[in-house]
Amino acid sequence: MIAGYIFLLIAILSEAAAAAMLKISDGFSRWQPSVLVVIGYSLAFYMMSLTLQVIPLSLAYATWSGAGTVLTAIIGVLWFQEKLNRRNIAGIICLVSGVVLINLS
Repeated sequence: MIAGYIFLLIAILSEAAAAAMLKISDGFSRWQPSVLVVIGYSLAFYMMSLTLQVIPLSLAYATWSGAGTVLTAIIGVLWFQEKLNRRNIAGIICLVSGVVLINLS
């Protein structure tokens, strides 16, 4: 079971990194970040496939998508100087709460 969560963590981190590289790739016009997009998403999907051998789909996908969204928003704020308003913060709180509740059930 621990291995499933390690695979899931790698899937989340690689998906968020790939999303950041997607922005930097400038519509795939810059080759280095574009290569990292492909590598990051490939690793994310591979790790997710390993996760699903251990963790149920509903739990794994909810955690992957929710945590990936929150992490990507944090990267946007820290790396790309994007701004969060109250609605964004409320949405992030809802995502985190939902993921926690799904994992507790």
